[in-house]
Amino acid sequence: MPELKRLKLRKNNWDSETFQFDEVLTETASQKRVYEVVAKPVVESVLEGYNGTVMAYGQTGTGKTFTLGRLGEEDTADRGIMVRAMEDILADISSEQDAVTVSYLQLYMETVQDLLAPEKDNIPIVEDPKTGDVSLPGVTLYEVRDQRSFVELLQIGEANRFAANTKLNTESSRSHAILLVNVRKTVRPKQERELAALNENVTNLQLSKGHRIPTIRRSKLIIVDLAGSERVDKSGSEGHTLEEAKFINLSLTALGKCINALAENSPHVPIRDSKLTRLLRDSFGGTARTSLIVTIGPSPQHRGETTSTILFGQRAMRVENMMKLREEFDYKSLCRKLETDLDRLVAENERQNQAVLDAEEEMEQKIQEAQQSVTEAEKKLATTLEEMAAERFRFQKEHAETLHKLEQERALREKLEKELKDNAQNLHAQKEKQMQSEKAKHQKELEDFKQRHQQELIDLTKRLEVEHSQRDSLERKLVEVEHLVKQKGKIELGGQEQIMFLTNQCKELSRLKEKAEKELQEFRSKTTLATKKLKEENASLSKENKTLQHDLEESLKQKKALEHEVKNVKQQLFKLNFEADETRKSRDKEPTRTLIGSDSPLLNSHKPMNMRDSLNGQRASIAKLFEEVGLQKILSLLDSEDMGVRVHAVKVVANLAAEEANQEKIVEAGGMDSLLSLLQTSEDETIQRVAAGAIANLAMNETNQELIMAQGGIRLLARTANQAEDPQTLRMVAGAIANLCGNDKLQGRLREEGGIKALLGMVRSRHPDVLAQIARGLANFAKCESRGVTEGCRKERSLLIDDGALPWIISNANSESSPVRRHIELALCHLAQHEVNAKDLVAAGALWELLRISEECSREDIRNLAKRTLTASPTFQSELRKVHLGHG
Repeated sequence: MPELKRLKLRKNNWDSETFQFDEVLTETASQKRVYEVVAKPVVESVLEGYNGTVMAYGQTGTGKTFTLGRLGEEDTADRGIMVRAMEDILADISSEQDAVTVSYLQLYMETVQDLLAPEKDNIPIVEDPKTGDVSLPGVTLYEVRDQRSFVELLQIGEANRFAANTKLNTESSRSHAILLVNVRKTVRPKQERELAALNENVTNLQLSKGHRIPTIRRSKLIIVDLAGSERVDKSGSEGHTLEEAKFINLSLTALGKCINALAENSPHVPIRDSKLTRLLRDSFGGTARTSLIVTIGPSPQHRGETTSTILFGQRAMRVENMMKLREEFDYKSLCRKLETDLDRLVAENERQNQAVLDAEEEMEQKIQEAQQSVTEAEKKLATTLEEMAAERFRFQKEHAETLHKLEQERALREKLEKELKDNAQNLHAQKEKQMQSEKAKHQKELEDFKQRHQQELIDLTKRLEVEHSQRDSLERKLVEVEHLVKQKGKIELGGQEQIMFLTNQCKELSRLKEKAEKELQEFRSKTTLATKKLKEENASLSKENKTLQHDLEESLKQKKALEHEVKNVKQQLFKLNFEADETRKSRDKEPTRTLIGSDSPLLNSHKPMNMRDSLNGQRASIAKLFEEVGLQKILSLLDSEDMGVRVHAVKVVANLAAEEANQEKIVEAGGMDSLLSLLQTSEDETIQRVAAGAIANLAMNETNQELIMAQGGIRLLARTANQAEDPQTLRMVAGAIANLCGNDKLQGRLREEGGIKALLGMVRSRHPDVLAQIARGLANFAKCESRGVTEGCRKERSLLIDDGALPWIISNANSESSPVRRHIELALCHLAQHEVNAKDLVAAGALWELLRISEECSREDIRNLAKRTLTASPTFQSELRKVHLGHG
């Protein structure tokens, strides 16, 4: 009920609760109205000399960062509070006398980090023991002169801020962002007030109108974008993301305790429980003017978070601050200005006196020079008049001579023209006679040449016939001669070969006889020596035999110990994978029971806790096995001949790869090579499915992504996708390829090695989980291409369109499955941002899907992206005008 400034929260169909606020803004409220209602009064107080704070609090994904930090580069109407506040501050201050400095920080896991200088990652908080003011001596201060430099600083800070993809928000902030704006403003009060202030210490001091005492006002504006509160079971945070969520919730809990204590007038306020409350101690119960923005979402699924957020805002409204004006007289500045003015006036007086003397001397010199110039000018004038009279007489004489010469030349030209005409007529007559005689001569020569050519042709024909007959006779004789030569050669070669063969056999027999006699003698001598050596070697062999028997016994003992250890490892693997399968089955069945079963909140809250306990128990078992057995032994079982051992071993490796802390160890130990080898050599679909899932977990890291591509992983995944039929196997493979699609550097290689075609090939499964992963991969690929277009690195048509992905994208843009639809809508919007794709999109019918997304999409960011894309594209606007539609 925004007109009554009330908010009604419905508990059930017959009961609701109403809350009163200073202002209630709906989802249709513009960014300008939010700023004018919430932040503009605080900014005006800051310009008047008071400290101010603007803070956004609420569940993750409800619009805090959009309201505060939106830059509005694509649409100026989307500018957030940070940009609009700085515009008002810069418009009010004087660039010559005033100064504005900016710092941008983040509180990440209870450490203060500088977003504008990321190397400063642990900045201490210092409190003045007398005044209680909080300062950060190590933070970077940037002086801001214009709006453009401020927006660039915000872009740098946002790029360094930590964010992650959770189930509740694809770009969830993992830290509290704090913008500090320090304003130093000079104020010129009335002269009477200055004189009254001065007469307390100085009685007979008179100030001129131009030397009033300036008043300095120092104020500070703090804009806080708190990280969203979240429940781990809803956000799906794991590993490092889970640790971040813990610190976020702890700091927000500390802030809530301080608000409760201030609202209840408690004698003790636990400000020192968190660095967040220490930084904001002046904002709640201090001297600053504070505006709190409470953001909530409409989903009934998050009723508990919404109620908690509303109650936080209600308690915060009961906190009272005592605003304090921070201004002082700038006596030092006035003194420096008076001294500067005095020195300037003395120097100016000296310069003016010297200038007067110099001007008088210069004037006298100029008068003397002028008199001399007049005398010289009179002499030059008389001389010039005489020269002009002589020159005039000379010009008249030359003019008469020139006229006479022109008349002579005209008569000569008429005579020459007449002679030229007569010569041309004679030459034309002679040329005609010559041409006729030459024509008759050429015709006669042509007839003679024709007769000679015919006679020569007859003679050559006769000679050719004679030569043909001679050649035929010669060819017949040549064939006869060749036949005789071949017969004679065969007879001679046969006799010579028999003689040579017999001679060689005789020589070979004599040589073999001599060689056999020599070998017999050598064998007899070697036999005697070998008999002696055998006797000596028998003694040494008996000793070595005893040693080998002892070593064999030791090897048997070690083999039994290893077999026992392998047996234990197998039992642990079987037990661990049995627990994992049971946990996965209960987790897969849980959503169905929650939707169909009882509506009791206790039941619904108890089941996720049991499932979470089982998952924690499974991770504890994996960690225990990892410590007892070691990663190398687990990886060695991947090559076991026992198929059951291999299956359980690869499942353990996949579970270890799900933890970010284990991924680097697995890669260093060669686990990546083993998984890719299993994917290449194993024919068991269970092993292929689990190996693909482990590779998908490892592919979350950018370094691992490059390693997978370098070892041909995308080809193996594509081959597995073409061969597999099980939806779960296809889901794992599609998830791994989707993670690789999010790397800007690998897009060209991924497409060349068949990654996009493999994704499109898995559409045959029609399983919603598989289609969701395919849609996510296409959205990641299109987003990277869109980023490349924005940075100027890419100008060609989309590779997705080249590989034929566009028809499937358009046909599933309105899919019944919300994950598929959300990713497809995002992919379509990113494809439409590049103008070179516009014609293909129009031809395929994507324009109408973009219109539907801009009006009906459930997510506001995708809806706004579609609107901006339609407005910015000339091709889309032209098509819309053809059907009498407009989009702006």
